[in-house]
Parts: sequence; C-alpha cells; structure tokens
Amino acid sequence: MRRREFIALSVGAVVTWPLSARAQQRAMPVIGILATASPEENATRLRAFREGLGAAGYAEGQNVGIEYRWAAAHSGRLPELAAQLVYQQVAVLVAAGGTASALVAKAATASVPIVFGIAADPVGLGLVTSLNRPGGNVTGVTSLNVEVVPKRLQLLHELLPSATNMALLVNPAVPSLAEPAALLSQSFTDAAGLQLHILHASSERDLDPVFENLSQLHVDALAIAPDNFFTAQSEHLAALTVRHALPAAYEFRRFVAAGGLMSYGSSETEYYRLVGIYTGRILKGEKPSDLPVQQTTKLELLINQKTAKALGLTIPLPLLGRADEVIE
Repeated sequence: MRRREFIALSVGAVVTWPLSARAQQRAMPVIGILATASPEENATRLRAFREGLGAAGYAEGQNVGIEYRWAAAHSGRLPELAAQLVYQQVAVLVAAGGTASALVAKAATASVPIVFGIAADPVGLGLVTSLNRPGGNVTGVTSLNVEVVPKRLQLLHELLPSATNMALLVNPAVPSLAEPAALLSQSFTDAAGLQLHILHASSERDLDPVFENLSQLHVDALAIAPDNFFTAQSEHLAALTVRHALPAAYEFRRFVAAGGLMSYGSSETEYYRLVGIYTGRILKGEKPSDLPVQQTTKLELLINQKTAKALGLTIPLPLLGRADEVIE
C-alpha cells in the first residue's frame, strides 16, 4: 500500500470511529428523572428504581442513560426542569418528585411516556382516565399513604390511650395530599372523641414555629401527612419531635431511622422498584395507556424503641408484636 493511501485510510478511520461511537451513544435510550428533592435525599428511591430497571433488563450506563433534574426543594423550578427533559427527547420521563412533579410532567408533554410515583389519587388529579385503562401517555404507581394517615393517629392513640389532644402536620402547597389527609384524620378523631389540630408547613423555615405552636397547644401526639417535602426533612422532623418530647408518626422508615418514634406506610423500596419496572417495560415498547396504574399493598410498621425510652414511653406488647421492625 502506498504511503499516501495508508494516511488517507488512517485519517478516515479516525474521523469515522468517533462519529460511529456518537451514533451508538445517541441510539441508547435515555430516561429523564424529575425530582423535587436532592440526590442525597432521593438515594433510597434511586436505589430501588435502579433495581426495578435491572429486573426489566436495563442498567444505567450500559444499555440506558439517565438524565437527572433536581429541584432541590424548590418546586417552582419543576416546569423549567421538565421542559429541559422534554426538549432532550428522553424516552421516558419519570416523575420522582411526588404529586407536584407528576402534574408538571403531564403539563409538559402529551407525547413522551410518563411514569409517576405518588400517594394521591391519580384519577382525581386528572393524571389518568382510570386505574385500569390510564389512557394517554401517563401511568405509574400509587401508595396507600394518604388512606392510612388516620391509622397513624390510631397507632399513636393505642400507644397513649389517655391522649386526647392530637395534631396533623400537612403541606398546604400540595392540596391534593393535604386536603384528603386532613378530612380522613378529622373523621377518625371525631369518631374517637379526640381533638385534632391541623398545622401547616411548606418550607424548612416553617418547621420550628410549627413545633413551638404544638408545644403551646399541649399536643399529646403528632401524625405527619405524606409529602415529598416532609420526606426530605425526615431528619429535621425527627430531631424536632425528640427535642420537644413529642411522640410522632410518619410514613417512611427513614423518619424512624433518624430518631422519630414510629412510621406506618407503604414500603418506599417496593414503591420505587415498581416505578423502575414500569419504566423498563415502556423502554421495551409497551405503552403507558396499556399499563394499569399499580397500587403498593405492602404496609410497614416500624418503632424506635430507643426513642420511646427517651420519651418515657412503654410500647404495649401487642403493638411491638405487630411491628415489622423495632430499632433498639
């Protein structure tokens, strides 16, 4: 081979290979994740999501890419972040920031498939036409965490049978969660002859004043309604309940692990694993309109025995016996 031909062939190979590599990279499907909290606060959910993706045959960086958009507790940024993911033509848009991100994602596109994970009623929110036949480009997973808010109050009352003054903390910025949680809780306390105070918090600066108010109201126990903001603030909320010596219950294990007394709700791990599985099925070609909205059925009761002792409480043996996990 003459030297000139060899150089031309070598240069052609150098030019062609990167173009081919870029074409392969573009061919890899990309998932867009739209989340309200930070990566650190979403670590548990992301782990479970990746497990679900793996069960569907996908691994990040191998046969699927993931673009992350974090609102970092500033839900007002969600529309801009969703627009970015739609502009990038992601294959699936995962609304991992609860109800707020699901509504924003649906408003952002009618063509990109959307998978949500929420605690509210997706039909009532207008996300899907029905649970069995979602229609359109949206499907996902719902939890029972709104429905079981009164159960958290009931468990607290079982622990403190003489308690009559209860409270519920809600985020008024997400009325689709706050309003049904408040109505269900009020129905329970009315029937049980208990007093219920409903308090509001939608930003970190609201939390300290709320707990000062709880002290002034001489509240015996606190239930916290489901909300991504409260989940992101689990450690802060747990510390405040201990500082104010207030028995409290939330939905996820992370609250108890951080020092909160009790949690009762859907398994956060199962919840987002299902979101990952549905995302993988859509990547394989299934349509959101053909995938019924799933509802998590696994409920977990966790109790922090160390916190109970610090609060001077003795957990009744029947309650301990029903716990899925007791943290000593």
